[in-house]
Amino acid sequence: MADASSVNPQNGFCSKTKVFHSLRSPAPLPPPSQPLSITDYAISLLRSDPAFSPSTTDFLIDSATGHRLSYTDFIRQFQSLSAALVNKFPTLAKNQVALILSPTSIHIPVLYFSLLSIGVTVSPVNPLSTKSELTDLVGLSKPVIAFATSSVASKLPSSFPLGTIIIDSPQFVSMIQNPHSNFSSQLVKQSDTAGILYSSGTTGRIKGVELTHRNFIAITSAAHNNRFMKDGNAPHEHPVSLFPLPLFHVFGFFMLIRAASFGETLVLMERFDFENMLKAVEKYKVTYMPVSPPLVVAMAKSDLVPKYDLSSLLLIGCGGAPLGKEVAKSFSARFPNVDVVQGYGMTETGGGVTGMNGPDECEHHGSAGRLSPNVEAKIVDPETGEALSPMQQGELWLRGPMVMKGYVRNKEASAATLDSEGWLKTGDLCYFDSDGFLYIADRLKELIKYKAYQVAPAELERYLQAIPEVADAAVIPYPDEEAGEIPMAYIVRRPGSKINEAQIMEIIAKQVSPYKKIRKVAFINTIPKTPAGKILRRELVKHALSRASSKL
Repeated sequence: MADASSVNPQNGFCSKTKVFHSLRSPAPLPPPSQPLSITDYAISLLRSDPAFSPSTTDFLIDSATGHRLSYTDFIRQFQSLSAALVNKFPTLAKNQVALILSPTSIHIPVLYFSLLSIGVTVSPVNPLSTKSELTDLVGLSKPVIAFATSSVASKLPSSFPLGTIIIDSPQFVSMIQNPHSNFSSQLVKQSDTAGILYSSGTTGRIKGVELTHRNFIAITSAAHNNRFMKDGNAPHEHPVSLFPLPLFHVFGFFMLIRAASFGETLVLMERFDFENMLKAVEKYKVTYMPVSPPLVVAMAKSDLVPKYDLSSLLLIGCGGAPLGKEVAKSFSARFPNVDVVQGYGMTETGGGVTGMNGPDECEHHGSAGRLSPNVEAKIVDPETGEALSPMQQGELWLRGPMVMKGYVRNKEASAATLDSEGWLKTGDLCYFDSDGFLYIADRLKELIKYKAYQVAPAELERYLQAIPEVADAAVIPYPDEEAGEIPMAYIVRRPGSKINEAQIMEIIAKQVSPYKKIRKVAFINTIPKTPAGKILRRELVKHALSRASSKL
């Protein structure tokens, strides 16, 4: 515990321990030994507001169809589904895994909350995943049951002990609509695994991040403690959030829980389309959107924006990748009445661990905000391991009750990422300024952030190197205004090969999810590497940027 006298009240830095502490008030947490699921915790926060009316407040709206689900109906449906699952599958037990393969729909939040309430581990995956990718994920998380929509269910491996339930089938609809009076709630420990969300590693191997109910309780409590309230405009309009984010992504997963605990109305999009998003903001009077940086760029520059009434929008939360200072300024120039709250988080922390609170903090363009309640941080020199002071750049380490349990069935990766004192090594190169604002300078990890998705270069390199005409290959992040970064491949052709850019991109596109596609190709004589054989990606990035500037 830090000596309060040695903690700088301006930035939270303790000169004795070299630890940065949150400047926010501590968020209250239930005793760790208290049985409590994130479902029950979120609903308890919802019901603690005496002014909240669950029967007259919409929780979910399908942006395309306009179909609505009130909080009363939502709670009834997920409890009905919980009862049906327990009755239909007596062997379905706590901490067993349920794989979910589906685009966003009103049924997905019902399914998440149902499974979480009975202690089943939720493992959502991208519905665009290929068969081979799904086989790998199933082998990693070992689900006993799967839930999928009819359009994508055929991609799943056939063998699940309890089978596959089709979400858009009469059977599923019956399960959520028929109450079971003999259902009794399950005893869920906070230490039980709530979700397994997937994160690419620098080796290109997918890792399953184990997040407990306690992790989600901690980050939800912090969100309540640090709830953003815009100055003026009182009384506040009922908050309506639009979700252009997929619910299988950690950002979408947590924001769903947050919205439910806040009593917000949540507008869902099955498939993202920029103009449909603008239409939804106008139609449903959306006040808040969690977005990724490429979407901020589009809103700042698109000619479609003036065609729609977006005056209801008060706030956007930006995460998933760093937002450039100039982009934030151009957005604010176009939307002077909309505050941009930037934050930083990882799959391994269940969501955001830094953020902005209030209009003044939102003026710190380019920053990821200040530490959230109950979070500690260190900036560590990657070479020496020395903890650094404000304005010094190093690897960001995090500690707090929202930090993951570990990587499922991967002790080696868990040990490399989590130390014995509970510090999570993020792999991101960052610094805190003199006021405690976090700035992300670069990534020590080599993941490419394409529209907030993670793309592992090593995975694409393995596919490229398997092409007969390719002698060697390297994949780098190439800056892109709309996507943030795109995967770019450097290729060394085999002697006599005439393979071209289009052929390379086509071969890879057939093997990976759309967001992992190679989108730019260059040919080179040799791939620069260290004596140990490690690819010098930064040299290739410099080469790519110099080629681009020479063409201007």
